Amino acid sequence: MRAYHDARFRGDAAAAVALTGTPFRFESPMLRFDDPAAHLAGLPGFLQIVTGVELRSELYGADEATLVYDVHTATPVGTQRTAEHFRLTGGLITSITLIFDATPWQALRPAVAGG
Repeated sequence: MRAYHDARFRGDAAAAVALTGTPFRFESPMLRFDDPAAHLAGLPGFLQIVTGVELRSELYGADEATLVYDVHTATPVGTQRTAEHFRLTGGLITSITLIFDATPWQALRPAVAGG
């Protein structure tokens, strides 16, 4: 999951998609996708507001992983604490659940809809 995390935050959507399997499901408080490419299509816009990412914890199981990190942004949101839970099948990501407080993002939603 670290490879996916790193690829995504350096803006390499193709490398991140290559780590996903079928079926795929992404869920967050604001967005849901069944296609990894569609999920990552808004990445360039989101990365324009990201000023840094600080990984705080990595937890791994046989078919799952959880990353906890802070996303530092150039928005009124400031720093967003985030947890991301991954499910794996055959070593590929088949499910991602992103957990964060979406309340401060509601006013910014049109600008970062692909986040």
